Amino acid sequence: MRYDDFQFLVCEPQADGVVLVTLNRPEAMNATNDRMHWELTKIWGILDEDPGVKVVVVTGAGDRAFSAGGDLSIVEAMSNSHDTTMRVMKEASDIVYNMLACNKPIVSAINGTAVGAGLAVALLADVSVMAEDARLTDGHARLGVSAGDHAAIIWPILCGMSKAKYYLMTADFVDGKEAERIGLVTFCAPRADVLPRSLAIAAKLAQGSQTAIRATKKSLNNWMRIAGPVFDNSLAQEMLCFLGPDVKEGLAALREKRAPKFPSAQLPAH
Repeated sequence: MRYDDFQFLVCEPQADGVVLVTLNRPEAMNATNDRMHWELTKIWGILDEDPGVKVVVVTGAGDRAFSAGGDLSIVEAMSNSHDTTMRVMKEASDIVYNMLACNKPIVSAINGTAVGAGLAVALLADVSVMAEDARLTDGHARLGVSAGDHAAIIWPILCGMSKAKYYLMTADFVDGKEAERIGLVTFCAPRADVLPRSLAIAAKLAQGSQTAIRATKKSLNNWMRIAGPVFDNSLAQEMLCFLGPDVKEGLAALREKRAPKFPSAQLPAH
């Protein structure tokens, strides 16, 4: 693939080997549809192999969202199709492992809401800058499926097990200030400063020893690689949840903008 083959990822060269990658579905708050989800598996290898790229900055189009999760149509298709579920499972795994395999530093400019596959990209970046008033959540539990896209491999490392368990089991939102305080993101900043600061960090990394920076990233990423079996299990557990009744209720509740009444949360009749 070439950069112009991507439909929903816009790649713009900046100065000195920095590339800005923009998740580009602003009319849908940059939510991942089938095509974008697949594209997020491919972009990292292309950037890694491009000798003209030293650092990647990834952000969302517009001023509302980094990425507002996955289209509900994908969730519905997964709950009714084994083939779709298996395809999405492979792609979710590929996004994580292909980001870890990318030797170039990745900086995420989290300019707005971050959920789902977009949140995986935001938090798996090597450096993250988040708008103070932006919010993120791993919303899987709200949907009725276990947290599987990326959370088990990275949240405990970033913010510790106690915070990771709370936020992943409740699906509560975290704003930029709290995300920085607990270590979930590297920095928070006023919304207008998020992209400029991210590009400044990228420029600084581009001026450093590329050999040293890439070797350091590769070594530190082994902490995530050690957690690979944990991630693989979490992803499988997530897919199994798509076979149960809770996800159908979670999907209906989201569409109807109401609190879910999960079948598994109901006490048995006596």
